[in-house]
Amino acid sequence: MIRIANGQGFWGDWLEAPVRLVEQGPIDYLALDYLAEVTMSILQKQKLADPVLGYARDFPPLIGRIAGKLRERNIKVIANAGGVNPGACARAVLKAAPGLRVAVVTGDDVYPRLDSFAASGYQMRDMDSGEPLASIRSRILSANAYIGAFPLAEALATGANVVIAGRSTDTALALAPMVHRFGWKWDEWDKLAAGTIAGHIIECGAQATGGNCQVDWQSIPDMSEIGYPIVEAEPDGSFVVTRHSSSGGRVNRDTVKEQLLYELGDPKNYITPDCVADFTSVHLEDMAADRVRVSGIRGAPRPPTLKLSIAYEYGWKATGTLVYTRPQAIEKARAADRIVRARLGRLGLKFERIHTEILGLNACHGPAAGETADPPEVQLRIGVRGQDRKAVDRFTRELIPLVLSGPPGATGFGEGKPPVREIVAYWSALIPRDEIQTRVEVIE
Repeated sequence: MIRIANGQGFWGDWLEAPVRLVEQGPIDYLALDYLAEVTMSILQKQKLADPVLGYARDFPPLIGRIAGKLRERNIKVIANAGGVNPGACARAVLKAAPGLRVAVVTGDDVYPRLDSFAASGYQMRDMDSGEPLASIRSRILSANAYIGAFPLAEALATGANVVIAGRSTDTALALAPMVHRFGWKWDEWDKLAAGTIAGHIIECGAQATGGNCQVDWQSIPDMSEIGYPIVEAEPDGSFVVTRHSSSGGRVNRDTVKEQLLYELGDPKNYITPDCVADFTSVHLEDMAADRVRVSGIRGAPRPPTLKLSIAYEYGWKATGTLVYTRPQAIEKARAADRIVRARLGRLGLKFERIHTEILGLNACHGPAAGETADPPEVQLRIGVRGQDRKAVDRFTRELIPLVLSGPPGATGFGEGKPPVREIVAYWSALIPRDEIQTRVEVIE
């Protein structure tokens, strides 16, 4: 049996979580998931501005902080913190924690190869709209293939203390140690599906241990010290989801089932680079307090293609807010919205969309929220989106004047006009897996 923990569900997750995982009890592997689709484009822009950037900068100081425990307990770290610059990330890790052995997995970054793919006849149409890649080619910021667990397992086989990848799948971070330690083969579909689902359960960190839980959330113990999830994996593919006993939070069938449903499309066909997992085959059993056994998982052959995650420029946006106080707070917010829209119309400004929310009334549920009694205060939030940056910038100058020229009781305007931000949109396409060749390099 091996213990695989996940200490980060996204870049920006609780910094103390991985520290507590290595300090509070036994684990063999520490997975850290930093990447979302839009994160890759942000990192690409950082790298273009500075060639030594392009990775999750929280990662090297974290490794420096826990390096002593990693050595003492022989804990291996697997992370996709490399973003678009895994080599630079590795060098920063070695600077923060000299003496560690770091392996880097590359090959996912296909941004320089897009034109050669097109020349080879690959259509690379958007998986949702069917539009050809040519329609956005000049605006692309990053392009990465999702790689699976086997390249990461190859990196673990080098004896590295830390394995750094770019755009691996989230589930691969937990599956890779199982492939490495148990010697699973590429066509053992049931076992690979089990490891994939184990990775899916823990990939969002504390979301599997009571965080963001809808069931009886008020009684979840000590969420200020919530424990992050640990999988105790067996060679046959069965596993137990748990947490360190000294931490807060809760692990039971409810918390695990909620995470199983996260980002799930067809439950019988959860497609990854390693296999296709059948979530309808999952059997959950509450073994004891904070111990859920998962078994019975079935899998199917991996697809012949890999998914590309492509980010591209898509215009500009800006969002501004004002707070209105009682009496008639909602009426004041609605009146302010009408005034802003009227002024934008008289200026002849055109946007793809103008979106208004009233926090405290309908920001979460929209028209389904219904009416409510006059609250003490509400926040008006208005956003615009468009291709013309000048028009979006002009919008940012129309909200704050309402403090003096609009309904009474406005406050919350201390930051002045809102900033104009670039929109990064997401495009997904498929490429034959033979086109993606990964490489493992040890950096010492």
